[in-house]
Amino acid sequence: MPGDRRLEREDIMVVHGHKWLNRGRLFGTAFLLLCATAVQAQAQKPEQASAPDWKPVDEAMGRPGKAQPGDVYKYSFPRSDLQVRIGEVTLKPALALGGWVAFKRMGRDAMAMGDLVLLENEVGPVMAKLQEMGVTQTALHNHLLQESPHVMYMHIGARGDPTKIARALHAALALTKTPPAAPAPPAAASVDLDTTRIASTLGHGGTVNGGVYQVSVPRAEPVRVEGLEVPPSMGVATAINFQPTGGGKAAITGDFVLTGGEVNPVIQALRAGSIQVTALHSHMLTDEPRLFFMHFWANDDALKLARGLRAALDRTKSKPATS
Repeated sequence: MPGDRRLEREDIMVVHGHKWLNRGRLFGTAFLLLCATAVQAQAQKPEQASAPDWKPVDEAMGRPGKAQPGDVYKYSFPRSDLQVRIGEVTLKPALALGGWVAFKRMGRDAMAMGDLVLLENEVGPVMAKLQEMGVTQTALHNHLLQESPHVMYMHIGARGDPTKIARALHAALALTKTPPAAPAPPAAASVDLDTTRIASTLGHGGTVNGGVYQVSVPRAEPVRVEGLEVPPSMGVATAINFQPTGGGKAAITGDFVLTGGEVNPVIQALRAGSIQVTALHSHMLTDEPRLFFMHFWANDDALKLARGLRAALDRTKSKPATS
């Protein structure tokens, strides 16, 4: 019939099971491309990553942990049972007696690193239990000199199921007099020190924890262990702690994180600032770059000591000062 037009096969499109009238092949082509693009975009949309569930690890550890920068989860084991003295100074746990372990997820597993504070007679049983349960030791040494009682520090590392690692640490700590978890006391907002001037002198601010002013200074370059980057919150940042001892004085300790070429320049800077070097050693086995940890001690005018510490920091490849 005149004006009658039969639809040709190419004039009909079938999209997702529905027939569509193609009034122009250009329109049909564009429509199909739009649909294909939408389906591809939906397929490529990244899934929302769920936060790691640390509750089973908390239960195995017998205490709660705390989230840290760099997707790290950390447990603390302060040796508040110990009364450790150096001269007239009784050390607060936050100054030099704070054991810890930190976890970083790797899929279902985790990398763990830590440092346990032990009396001499606790070292053997703890090492045996950790070895039995698959947690390795990466260092064992002193951090201080002339302290009483003598304290040792055992650095540990592990990879695998974080719950199993936590069970091993719980079993090892049960062989010591490390106190069980206790409710944290109210955080003190300040200490009897001019922390503003200390921070300005160091070029890095800190926080008050357990009556101690603590400053952490990360390295400028990334640190890796067996190819995996280790965040500063897992113990690879220079740690500087100030405990007030009265009259503007402070006992200081901590450790500088150094490459080999930085070791002796930092020794010289610390000694020039009347700060004693108390230990020099490694904490890890396969770190890149190879790092050394230099521990120190002094009890003197806090601002004078801050100047000596800043001179030492300036001889390292640390994160630039903020002031």
